[in-house]
Formats: sequence, structure tokens, C-alpha cells
Amino acid sequence: MIKIKFNKSINGFQNELEIKRELDNKTIKELNPMYRSFIEDLFSNINDSDLINCIIDDSNKKHDIIISIKNEKRYISIKKGIKNSVHVEGISSFIHFLIQNHVKRNVVIEYLKYHYADGSTNGTGINRLSAEEYKKENQEKIDMINAEINNKDLLIKVIDRFILKGNISDKSIDAILFGVNDDFIWIKKEDIIKVILSKKDLYSSAVHFGPLTIQPLDRCLNYNPKYDKRRFCVQVKWYNLADDIIEFMNNRYMVKSGYTDEPHHP
Repeated sequence: MIKIKFNKSINGFQNELEIKRELDNKTIKELNPMYRSFIEDLFSNINDSDLINCIIDDSNKKHDIIISIKNEKRYISIKKGIKNSVHVEGISSFIHFLIQNHVKRNVVIEYLKYHYADGSTNGTGINRLSAEEYKKENQEKIDMINAEINNKDLLIKVIDRFILKGNISDKSIDAILFGVNDDFIWIKKEDIIKVILSKKDLYSSAVHFGPLTIQPLDRCLNYNPKYDKRRFCVQVKWYNLADDIIEFMNNRYMVKSGYTDEPHHP
């Protein structure tokens, strides 16, 4: 596992604000090398005197900032830290998504049992189990769910819903920037798709779509009514986001340097 370095003790909004300040109202030639490489990777046909505009968008879309140069815009999602949550939605809309995409009825039912882990398919059971307790008795059923949902056609739609657009927007992100204002890496939209598809056969004891783990927002094992409604939301986490970006960057470097052939992506 690669040690995470791209972090510091600030919240997400402060992080977005610091990155915005590094870019907004600057010309290309004023950027430090790291930011210049980032901008040149996102935009084509730019020159040193071009002015950058950067705004924060807090409208609950997948992108956090919008970068504009001349008449072109790029929509960027910003992440930091570990165990990154990339999507949250209600359980009912998630189940509807599975049904719409022809996931088998028995698989949908098994997912609901996994999600609530209380013996029910609607959260009304009495004895709630932790994820680890549920897995001890039901790992074969979880493996069956994963075998059904980790196919390329469904993953393409999952990537769009969980990472690129969400389920409330028609705007797709152009890249994920991972890190903080003075220490970050990034991955573009087309490469996000390649990375996730390349990991569709990854084994996990949890329910997952490639490297994306699916779980309740909170299992609420202490029955605290303050948090009980979180049981009825699905949370998607990309636990190894930084590792996967770095692995992709290293593979791309090896290919460009002639040390290996182009990696295969299904």
C-alpha cells in the first residue's frame, strides 16, 4: 500500500478554497510547475498569457471547482485523505437503478439483506449485525452479488452515476484532483473509466463495483434514533483512490518510457 502524503488538517471547503486561490485570476506563466502541468493536461491550445478563472461550485454536484480558460471549462472533483466517499443516495433510488439495469431479482434481495443486516429486506429487523458479523455467515451470498454486478456494461453506468455525473446532474467531471494545494495528483475522466474497468475482477469480501465499495451510510448498531435514517442511504467509497491513481500514473510512465507494453483494459 502506498503511503498517503497528499493531505493536511483542513476541511474540504478550505482545501477547495486554497486550490482556487492558486488558480484564479492567474495567467499560465504565473503558475508553479505542478499547477501548470495540471492545466496543460486539461486544456489544449493555450499559451502563457491566457488568464485562468476558477470558481467553487457548492451546488451538490460531482464537481467542486470549475476552471475556465477563454471559452473552455473543466469541471474538477477534489478529494483528500483516506477512505474517500464518492457518492451517497437513498436506498430506494439505488435499488431502482439496479432493477432498471436488469440485475436479477434474487441478487437485489440479497443486497438488501446485506445492506440492513438485520434479517429483513426493509430495515425492520430486530437484531442488527456489523458488516464483519454478517460476512461470517453470508460471504458466499456476497460473492454471488459481486459476480452479478461486476460486468462491464453495468460498470460503465456505475462510473457515470457514482463518479462522473451523479444521479442529479447532466454535467460530467473532467478530472479528479487528489490532494491539497501544494501537493496533489490527478486523473482525467477517460483514465478514471480505464482504472475502474481494469479492476472489475478485483476480489473483495464487501459488495463492490470494481474498486468502489457499497455500504450503508451508517449501520446504526447502537439504535440511536439520531442516526437511524442513515441506514436507508447507500454510500460508495473508493478506499484506495490515491493508490489507484499512482498505480495508473506509474503504468503510463512505464509505457511512455518503453519499459512495458500498453496495459490491457477490458
